[in-house]
Amino acid sequence: MQLWTPEAGGRVDFESEHDEKTMTMLGLSSKREITRTSIRVRAAMAVQTREQGRYLGGRPPYGYRLADAGPHPNKAHAAWGRRAHRLEPDPRTAPVVRWIFAQRLAGHSVARIARALNEAGVPCPSAADPARNTHRSGTSWTLGTVTTILENPRYTGRQVWNRQRTDTELADPANVTLGYKPVQRWNLPDGWVISSRPAHPALVSEDDFVAAQGINAARGPVPHDELVLRRYLLAGLLACGLCGRRMESAWSNGRAAYRCRHGRTSAMAPDPARPRNTYIREDKLLPHLFALHLLLTSPAVRARRRTRAGTDVRSTVSPAEVIGYLREHEITLTWNPAAAALQAPATQTAKTVTVTAR
Repeated sequence: MQLWTPEAGGRVDFESEHDEKTMTMLGLSSKREITRTSIRVRAAMAVQTREQGRYLGGRPPYGYRLADAGPHPNKAHAAWGRRAHRLEPDPRTAPVVRWIFAQRLAGHSVARIARALNEAGVPCPSAADPARNTHRSGTSWTLGTVTTILENPRYTGRQVWNRQRTDTELADPANVTLGYKPVQRWNLPDGWVISSRPAHPALVSEDDFVAAQGINAARGPVPHDELVLRRYLLAGLLACGLCGRRMESAWSNGRAAYRCRHGRTSAMAPDPARPRNTYIREDKLLPHLFALHLLLTSPAVRARRRTRAGTDVRSTVSPAEVIGYLREHEITLTWNPAAAALQAPATQTAKTVTVTAR
């Protein structure tokens, strides 16, 4: 295929150094203009959300529906007949959202709330609005669905924007010719843009919403006369080797631990034939992270130094550095209770490395 441009005076000769430099300059200029346009658009959307509380599009949250808000604020768009929209409570689904927050404030776990919704036959969000959720199955409520509702600040009546962002990364790092693919990731709360005043009717008060974020029904009571700081270094990094579920954090006898109840905390009723609970303390796993890190990293990455006596000593890394490495490379560890082994998929090969943690 031939390419003709005015800058090249006709057909582009890809073997010509002059044409190659011209195309490089045009590409850089186009990329800069795209970046500048993106910055202007994002800045305008942030101001519209913060100052005006404007609805900027997308699927309405579960519990709301779109309503007409009059002519579009932009006169040009209004002349074309475009209308603005706002959120209003959905009579069918808004009571479900209020019930979910009420159950959470009563101390019930997310799994118990999801099971109650499934047992009552309440349609899940994708089943309640299948036209806007064609990419979802719409079969039942899940823990993630209930958690997403409980963590959405738009139910307080304020408009929120920039909770998610779209990054681009290589489709295959080993083959750059495949190009890039869009990847959606969650932004931290300090990057959210929240309207300065309520923009639509609230389904839950701001005080109740904040209180619901601090509830963890799965943990035991904390003594009022003792300040306990509970930290789970491996939270989200452990999976059960028996059922494949992600292990949940648990506080036991003043120590951090992880457990899997094999469906007991899922949205569905537990299987009577499920195996016994899996349980492992955090301090039993931390000493073995260094050996696991050595097996995961390639020989070129393993830094070495020699002492005066000529002994070859590997440089040590702290557990925090190993955990950071696991999170950066999105590596999930699998705990096999039968073999008392900690396993992880190798990043360089398709093999799995195993460390015995007895």
